[in-house]
Amino acid sequence: MTGENPWYDAPAPGRGGPDGAGGTAPVVPPPRGEPGAAAVRAQDVYVEVQRSEAFQEVRSRYRRFVVPGTAAFLTWYVGYVITATTAPGFMARPVAGAVNVAMLAGLGQFLTTFLFTWAYSRHARLRRDRAALELRWDTQELTRGVRRGAL
Repeated sequence: MTGENPWYDAPAPGRGGPDGAGGTAPVVPPPRGEPGAAAVRAQDVYVEVQRSEAFQEVRSRYRRFVVPGTAAFLTWYVGYVITATTAPGFMARPVAGAVNVAMLAGLGQFLTTFLFTWAYSRHARLRRDRAALELRWDTQELTRGVRRGAL
């Protein structure tokens, strides 16, 4: 039969063949039950940390910087694109030699990208990194205690 049917797939070892030969099928482990007590307690640690005042402060500092920064950058970018498409005469106005307004605004896009990146990393370093590191350390210590059964 195997020579006649090119789509015939040989059975895996121990699974039996079409003639009934082969070993018995391996025992399938039972499906996962409820997570262990340590896993549940570790999950509770993370939920507790997320609800903590320190975590909320870190998230608040992040949002207070990122939301206005993103809004300002997108406004600047969309303004550049709209001006370039609706006022080509203004964008073509020469500033110095072959340099025109569009070239300066385009280079300004690159400059503001680097400035926002620098400002973000400075803000993170001065306002969030230490608090986030302390939260991470505390969370790891609490979850290690859960795993060892200390909690």
